[in-house]
Amino acid sequence: MRIRKKTAALIGAALAPAIALSLPASSASAHGYISDPPSRQAQCAAGTVSCGDITYEPQSVEGPKGLTSCSGGNGRFAELDDDSRGWAVTPVQKNTTFSWKLTARHATTTWEYYAGGQRIARFDDGGAQPGAVVNHQVDFGGLTGRQKVLAVWNVADTTNAFYACVDVDVAG
Repeated sequence: MRIRKKTAALIGAALAPAIALSLPASSASAHGYISDPPSRQAQCAAGTVSCGDITYEPQSVEGPKGLTSCSGGNGRFAELDDDSRGWAVTPVQKNTTFSWKLTARHATTTWEYYAGGQRIARFDDGGAQPGAVVNHQVDFGGLTGRQKVLAVWNVADTTNAFYACVDVDVAG
């Protein structure tokens, strides 16, 4: 009986790493990012721009509410704040749809979009829980040409927000 228990334990110990490696990976902090037009973190994940940790977890740019940085103040993702990294610029119309891909759906207060040093759009969800994809039609007003859009997802159930920057060229 003792030999059987030892044998079973040894087999279990030998198989555990193989089983763990075969399971799907999940992010410890999965939340959301803008997938279209491609945000800076989406470009990192796609390999369009060479990046660090953000490549593997584009949905994790989270920081305290009220920040104005692409990295959400997270030092692990500081490359998102570097405007000289060769980010692909997407041509867009004056009225453009931004699509968030959410991997964890938090109750939401507001979604905000900034460009040219000013808020250009705000959407109030009043604490509702969004779906897996959220689309916003954003009007750039009088802004044209190359713009860096800072998009902020303010969640209702924490003091944090999620941040995404998108480089666009707004048609005149």
